[in-house]
Amino acid sequence: MYVAHPSSALNDLFAAKPYQGVAPDQATFLFVGLDANYDPEIGRKPIFSKILEYHADGVAFWRANGVHHPFLLPEYSGGGRVYHRNFARIGFSPQHADLVSFTELLHVPTVGRNVLVAADLALSHLDLLNAVILDGPARHVFVSASVARLMRTTRLFPWLPRAPIEYFGSLGVLFRDRSKTVYSHLHFSNYGKFQQQMTAESSAIRDLLPPAPK
Repeated sequence: MYVAHPSSALNDLFAAKPYQGVAPDQATFLFVGLDANYDPEIGRKPIFSKILEYHADGVAFWRANGVHHPFLLPEYSGGGRVYHRNFARIGFSPQHADLVSFTELLHVPTVGRNVLVAADLALSHLDLLNAVILDGPARHVFVSASVARLMRTTRLFPWLPRAPIEYFGSLGVLFRDRSKTVYSHLHFSNYGKFQQQMTAESSAIRDLLPPAPK
């Protein structure tokens, strides 16, 4: 079960764009998460205007603000910074903004700690996600262990194995064809004893980046 976020403005943006960054069907790098989670009172905080700006146009936000997410702005002081700091360590720059998409298995924003099950997920959203992963232009798709586990329970992703079929550096490879690879990685919110593995995985992802456009 999950608790949907109370902000109508945030929910309206998710209904129009259930993703962040560039659209998934235009991305080169696609990162799949569980749910987009925000403080329930975020709508009352000054940072909210930046969050709405980000969800309206993530590419423009990144290029205008120099960071890929509002949680990395100096005026933000809530949860979620660890996740986005770890992602930032990969080395994507604002010039890469139109290559990167974030999407979640759950199609609505949430609050609190949620334990998602297959019944929480919208079939239409999952069908679109499956099509984007297999047939879209993304050459590199990334799912954490918890995301892959929930995907398997839906039985809508029969191509997804229970264990990596090979490795690319420290990243597990779950699927590969001539045009794309699906990788397994640690969730970006990990820290502490997982830091060494996360550093190695960030380095492996960094090796996939094209030179930043000039």
